[in-house]
Amino acid sequence: MKDKPIRLVLADVDGTLVTQAKELTDRAIAAVHRLHDAGILFAITSGRPPRGMSMLIEPLDLTTPVSAFNGGLVVNPDMSVIEQKEIDASLVPPILDLMRSFKLDSWIYRGAEWYIQDPKGPHVDQESKTVHFAPTVVDSYDQLTTDVAKIVGVSDDPDAVTGGQAAARAQFGNRVSAAGSQPYYLDVTHPEANKGQVVTFLSHRFDIPTDQIATIGDMPNDMLMFADSGLSIAMGNASSEVQGAADRVTTSNEDEGFANAVDRFVLADE
Repeated sequence: MKDKPIRLVLADVDGTLVTQAKELTDRAIAAVHRLHDAGILFAITSGRPPRGMSMLIEPLDLTTPVSAFNGGLVVNPDMSVIEQKEIDASLVPPILDLMRSFKLDSWIYRGAEWYIQDPKGPHVDQESKTVHFAPTVVDSYDQLTTDVAKIVGVSDDPDAVTGGQAAARAQFGNRVSAAGSQPYYLDVTHPEANKGQVVTFLSHRFDIPTDQIATIGDMPNDMLMFADSGLSIAMGNASSEVQGAADRVTTSNEDEGFANAVDRFVLADE
């Protein structure tokens, strides 16, 4: 039994709250409503842009801030901006150079827009379907160095993604946050735009101690919120590294892992 009751649950989206087909199951929706009924707040965070999470707000009856870009842009459920953290404009060109050196395609998220250079590049079609809007295709990123919330490196070569992550951390240090949000995505954001900071933000926003916040996720970028929360839950589809960083492990997102985690680890003690 937990020493203190959980008062807020923060969940990752892809690989956690939704299935591999990017769908909310009836059990996941019901689990969130059981949290509401128990007086426990529920919030979501993702590397997705805000518009890419808007379709979750109504079925989950969300009233809490939505933390997009791993916390780089926090909005109300009506999509009005609460706060935004942008990458230093002087770092954008060298970040793009680093991505190219690892043969990663680069995407830029700037405000509400998503910019790409190759519409036939890896995962463009998949991402369009996931976030429910199409990217803007540009010839050059030269005029897009300001107001950048996130740069994504994309490749189906996992070694290139992990190599790019290590290189970004070595080259830019604490001037950026660099973490994998999927095996094929490397997210680079403002240094304070990470899911650990989302826990801190929600703690202050709702006056809830971090040890009464539960977090659930499946990827390495979720480990930062695991470290800052009172109860951390890894998905069954997470890597052994991510599972090892969590207090509990649930089933996979194809086997109702989110709903099972809510019932077994959060509501069981209520």
